[in-house]
Amino acid sequence: MLSYLALDNNKLEGVLPNSIANLSTNLEYFSVTGNMLHGDIPEGIGNLVNLQLLQMDGNFLHGKIPESIGNLGILAELYLNNNSLSGPIPPMLGNLTALSILALAQNVLTGPIPSSLGSCPLMVLSLAFNRLVGPIPKEIFLISTLSVSVEVQGNKLTGKIPLEVGNLVNIGSLDVSDNRITGLIPASLAQCGSMQYLSMEGNLFQGTIPASMSQMKGLLVLDVSRNNLSGEIPFFLGDMQGLATLNISFNNFVGEVPKHGLFLNASAALIEGNYGLCGGISQFNLHPCSNHTSKKWSHKLVVLISVGSAVICIILVVLFALFAQRKLKSKFTETGQVPSLHSGQHMRVTYGELVRARSGFASENLLGTGSFGSVYKGTMMNEDQEVIVAVKVLNLQQRGASQSFVAECETLRCIRHRNLVKILTVCSSIDFKGLDFKALVFEFMPNGNLDQWLHSRLVEDGGNGVLSLTQKVDIAIDVASALEYLHHNKPVPIVHCDLKPSNILLDDDMVAHVGDFGLARFLPEDDTSLLEISSGWATRRGTIGYAAPEYGQGNEVSVYGDTYSYGIMLLELFTGKRPTDGGFLQDLNLHSYVEIALRDQATNLVDLCLFSSPGEGTEMRASCITSVLHIGILCSKELPTDRMQIGDAMRELLTIRDTYRTHLLSRGGSI
Repeated sequence: MLSYLALDNNKLEGVLPNSIANLSTNLEYFSVTGNMLHGDIPEGIGNLVNLQLLQMDGNFLHGKIPESIGNLGILAELYLNNNSLSGPIPPMLGNLTALSILALAQNVLTGPIPSSLGSCPLMVLSLAFNRLVGPIPKEIFLISTLSVSVEVQGNKLTGKIPLEVGNLVNIGSLDVSDNRITGLIPASLAQCGSMQYLSMEGNLFQGTIPASMSQMKGLLVLDVSRNNLSGEIPFFLGDMQGLATLNISFNNFVGEVPKHGLFLNASAALIEGNYGLCGGISQFNLHPCSNHTSKKWSHKLVVLISVGSAVICIILVVLFALFAQRKLKSKFTETGQVPSLHSGQHMRVTYGELVRARSGFASENLLGTGSFGSVYKGTMMNEDQEVIVAVKVLNLQQRGASQSFVAECETLRCIRHRNLVKILTVCSSIDFKGLDFKALVFEFMPNGNLDQWLHSRLVEDGGNGVLSLTQKVDIAIDVASALEYLHHNKPVPIVHCDLKPSNILLDDDMVAHVGDFGLARFLPEDDTSLLEISSGWATRRGTIGYAAPEYGQGNEVSVYGDTYSYGIMLLELFTGKRPTDGGFLQDLNLHSYVEIALRDQATNLVDLCLFSSPGEGTEMRASCITSVLHIGILCSKELPTDRMQIGDAMRELLTIRDTYRTHLLSRGGSI
């Protein structure tokens, strides 16, 4: 007569015995979630015909999903997510005419999404992070009961979004990101009046953002980044009162950026990577829009003029390069100065000017010391304006320092992102003793680095010197955003190779900026300027505790290495423990420490994190921190291929942040 069997969140190992098929047919609830079970799901599970809830998520189950589950006619909730299940989604699941929650995310399922699922009265459909292919069946969007979420991100889905998506009038969240979906953004989305979160980034969408979306009054987050969208930024986006986050980065938008509503906050409106934009608030760092109006030239004439101009420009550039090459040596000899990374846009500086700016590199101006040099604070004149800068002076006696300088220059000259430290210029010269001198000049970050805030921040001016929970989550998102940009850099991805809290700098608004690219690598490493390197620089793969374990085996650098470092940094950010903490004995490290603590549901770990975030809503904060720590665990897995992708981590964090903010606002609190 057994009706309820819950074995979840223990340390059960081994395989599920076939004898579970012999359990009572009265069984209504069966859960083994959060264990270490592996092997196949027994086909006999279909004998438990009175099951209403089946939970097997968070294990290591593999093999196919048994078709016999389709026999569970009154099953309401099915959780098989976070396993290693493979093969197709059985069309037989369409027989589950009472199923309201279907969670199959984070497996290795293949094949198409069965259209038969349209027969299930689903409220939640989670198929994210598998290997599903083909279009999203229109039958999915005809499920009238879908009211919580549809999550199909991180697959290989193709085709267009069916117009039937407008039938999801009660849906709260739709995520189709990181697939290969094409076509226009359907205007019928405007009918989804209850939708709060819409994520469409990382696809092949074209055209414009439809004007009809102005009717989506409940929308809190809209992300259409990394597509092929074009046209001007719709004016109505600034008028949407509820919209808290807008990401249209890395598309082909052109024209003037609006100056109202959401667009008055550079942290809420993300627009980088649209090189046809102009104007907007100063924080966007865009060039002013031209006030001149021009006639509408025909397309053919514009093409002809463009081609002709390009040919002429190429000829002039070649001639100028030949002339400039001769002039450069003499100019360098006289002034000890090299052109800045972006010619004509940044200050130029000599060794003498740097010495004066740093008071002779006095110790009181020292901000910090790294593997290849020291960083000093000072002031300089730039176009008759005094600016505070940070100067990284290379210790050229250190083996590999020159190669580190080249790597940093090569990297920083071709990247630009709001969460990367901005370089102002470089100096390669001779000092007063006739020795080689190399330095990089950066924008000064007044709030220091993350390591100082986590481990040595002093109480100043009566403040608590402690990061709040929302600040920590924002910093985590900022760093993930920078890494995703680097890992998708065109034409060649970039690996940072030394991500750690001391390399995360914070500006006036506590926005995080990733710095120190002295160990950065291009993928593939075919850049000739970085091939002639000493073994001292070439063998460096980061810092102990943060460097990925495969680097210790001599493996080549990869984006997975950065992901590991990010995961460790995330765990340190929310536990306050360094990965090199002396309390970790034998095989225990920060990753396993947090993993064991979460598995044992130890509250001390979360309580320690909550100490820096006093106030109401303790339960909600605990849930938020636990979710973030799980992401840190997934990013710092031992095997590179088991790690969560950095883009997925960023999107999960965005969801966590938005949920937490919504909770605070609903309780009348401040963010």
